[in-house]
Amino acid sequence: MKEKAVDRRIVRTKKALRDALTALMKEITFDEITVSDLTTRADINRGTFYLHYRDKYDLLEQSEEEVIEGIRSIRSQKQRLTKEDLPTFDYMNEPMPFVTELFAYVKENADFMRVILGPKGNPAFHVKLKAVMRDNMSQGILTHLDEAQLIVPIGYLSAYAISAQLGVIQHWLDSGMKESPEELSLINSKLVFGNPTTIYRKS
Repeated sequence: MKEKAVDRRIVRTKKALRDALTALMKEITFDEITVSDLTTRADINRGTFYLHYRDKYDLLEQSEEEVIEGIRSIRSQKQRLTKEDLPTFDYMNEPMPFVTELFAYVKENADFMRVILGPKGNPAFHVKLKAVMRDNMSQGILTHLDEAQLIVPIGYLSAYAISAQLGVIQHWLDSGMKESPEELSLINSKLVFGNPTTIYRKS
């Protein structure tokens, strides 16, 4: 029980520091943030900070990695389309399970994601995020596609879908996340898999 209590304290401390980093990055640039700023905002002492992080760069890197690992873990969840599902799956009317889970995770971590993907964030995180999304896609739906039947090379389809998802995520975060993860997943499917002319309603 004592170990669990210690673990919970560590989780709370790390969350407080990540929340402090997020709040400060909304106000000033990362370069301007000091460890003193972080510990004051998180209401912990410097000694506690250095128990978990070498410096503010380590805090940022670990915070980013926690998010990346969370997205990577979605890959192991059961809600996946199988090869048998693909021919009958209605992309225009059904949200894709994996993408829905991705957007739900983004919503859970919205404050940090909004900051880290924004103008005061870390451009390197975009690269990390695209890489894990590419891995998830390559081990998910792309494994079930027959490249010979596609009208474009599979690498371009993957790059387009990932860039579309990232763009949709950023707009969703910036516009206040009015849509649910399910609604956003369906919007994403229509953009990626639909004929461009179908985005207009027929009169």
